[in-house]
Amino acid sequence: MKLFKGERLFHVFNNLFLLLIGFLAAFPFWNILIMSFNEGRDAMRGSIYFWPRKFSLEAYAAIFNESSLMHATYISIMRTVWGTLLGLLCTAVLAYLLANRELILRRSMLFFFIFTMYFSGGLIPEFMLIKELNLYNSFLVYIVPAAINVWNVMVMRQFFEDLPPSLAESARIDGASELRTLASIILPMSTPVLATIALMIGVQQWTTWFDTYMFTSGTKELATLQGVLVNILMESQIQSMDPVQASRLEQSGSILTPEVIKMATITITTIPIVMVYPFLQKYFVGGLTVGAVKG
Repeated sequence: MKLFKGERLFHVFNNLFLLLIGFLAAFPFWNILIMSFNEGRDAMRGSIYFWPRKFSLEAYAAIFNESSLMHATYISIMRTVWGTLLGLLCTAVLAYLLANRELILRRSMLFFFIFTMYFSGGLIPEFMLIKELNLYNSFLVYIVPAAINVWNVMVMRQFFEDLPPSLAESARIDGASELRTLASIILPMSTPVLATIALMIGVQQWTTWFDTYMFTSGTKELATLQGVLVNILMESQIQSMDPVQASRLEQSGSILTPEVIKMATITITTIPIVMVYPFLQKYFVGGLTVGAVKG
């Protein structure tokens, strides 16, 4: 179909505008990547935008020379896999329960869960609870406390409510239990929201490092990749502030600075997420439109 001149101009400016938005979104990540491959002392001069001025792999060498890195990576992978699976299971069951309009005290339960989104007991009560549940210094401390996220439950509940009620009713008439209805009817139709919630839980599990310091007393057996990387970053910052350590690094010809260490750690933790996201993108977009007004 032939386009009018005004329509062609609109498409040109629209494409240019979208390219500009894409560039503004991608440039910070690209800048972090090239900074991680630049010499530390040279990077302190600034004005590095599109390509490393002095290429160096010393930041990555310092990180990968850490002896506990491989085991910490294994712990992070395991907590991400098991945390995502358990979180997805608990979220689906709770969301299906709250989506049932015939549930007794449904409004009270919804108020209780939503209340926890805005008010929490604080860090000290959480620590005491972890100790009382015998989760301190246990691998389960990464899995059990993060099994339920109220925001994820509300998103999945809304998706379940938008499904035709006749599907669950016909399954109940045929004698299926609620769990059988959820597993055989509801979940197979909920791929978009399941992929969305799985990605959210997985990213949270992969990037979290604070619980390693709070609930494992610094044991190397339970150290996560993010915890090790944060520890390397903190050590580099301490060394840079210590005049004696800084003088020794200068004499040894070291070109490391806390800035490039930070950029390298961000790159290492981001790459797995970037690799997984394209496979879930189409489901992720569909899941985020849950509850949208349909025209």
